Amino acid sequence: MAINLELPSTFDSAVERTHLAAEHIFRPISRKYDKAEHEYPTELDELGKLAKQGRSKENESDGDAPDSDAPSLNGPNMRALISAREMSWGDVGLLLSIPGQGLGNAAIAAVATEEQLEKFSGVWAAMAITEPSFGSDSAAVSTTATRDGDDYVINGEKIFVTAGSRADHVVVWATVDRSAGRAAIKSFVVPMTTEGVTVARLEHKLGIRASDTAVLRFENARVPADNLLGSPEVDTKKAFAGVMQTFDNTRPVVAAMAIGLGRAALEELRRMLSEAGHTIDYDKPAAAQHASVCEFIRLESDWEASWLHTVRAAWMADNKLPNSSEASMSKAKAGRTVTDVTNKAVEVGATAGFSETMLLEKWARDAKILDIFEGTQQIQQLIIARRVLGKSSADLR
Repeated sequence: MAINLELPSTFDSAVERTHLAAEHIFRPISRKYDKAEHEYPTELDELGKLAKQGRSKENESDGDAPDSDAPSLNGPNMRALISAREMSWGDVGLLLSIPGQGLGNAAIAAVATEEQLEKFSGVWAAMAITEPSFGSDSAAVSTTATRDGDDYVINGEKIFVTAGSRADHVVVWATVDRSAGRAAIKSFVVPMTTEGVTVARLEHKLGIRASDTAVLRFENARVPADNLLGSPEVDTKKAFAGVMQTFDNTRPVVAAMAIGLGRAALEELRRMLSEAGHTIDYDKPAAAQHASVCEFIRLESDWEASWLHTVRAAWMADNKLPNSSEASMSKAKAGRTVTDVTNKAVEVGATAGFSETMLLEKWARDAKILDIFEGTQQIQQLIIARRVLGKSSADLR
């Protein structure tokens, strides 16, 4: 298969719609909800309805799509990529607050059966993985799911749950058998109205303050066995890999968030350089130009590389090709680049970059999480190294 790195014209309307939303809905309220942390952005309710209608239309059109053997398909992963990129240009925290578009929805899409996809088609699902006892080591899950008749009973605590207090469902990672290790880790769709599910607290954060980040507790929370995503069998060769497939879908989307935010900062940096009288000349060697221009060219090239990595990862997912390495590469590159770009923009902006007269300082704060959640920079590099060197997680830690 060949991959064309230019966006297909069929996505033009999606790019236009999402960018207009970022420009006219997100940007005007960006500072408001950064200051009003934990206040729900009611302006997003109508946008959530429109997004839901758009997904319904896309699902209908997917029925007319070519079969899976056709070359170069562009499907839901590429659409999610474009939406995340354009809306993150407006505000990452607000993007994460749109009703109906939680990270748990990506988990459902990745591993659910056909029956489950239909059952959970209208939910807004958060994702609950991390626990107080571990950070990025997803295999260290200690939350338990014990089979009891036709139900599973879930006990444990989850931290850093994005949209944890706003979503109506949460996808919980739990072990069905501690003695079986990572193979026994499964994901469960749990309604937030389930008895025994409580929001313990909301976090106060450095960035993406418009998005709520919750601590959830599960105390004998009972859910139907059918809410276990995928197969209930404990398969030492496939089980955890199936759960981890979620990240192969979500990491390129997080990379796209970083790319959208990075583009916003690059545009502002270009404007500041222009106002200072520094022209960016791509026909001259970067080293022969003003130091700030040289730095801009370096940052822009890193940003472009991030975008190409991310397009490739999403395209592979849509074409049912294994993309674990590419997903981690896109996340690692974009996460590192966006922090570099936003920090440099603050530095060049001087006093304006540190003040609230512009969005630069906010973007720098928001950028940091994009290098952390869905797997830190260090975890991504570890995954990439294992893939490149052909090592297992036991061989290379």
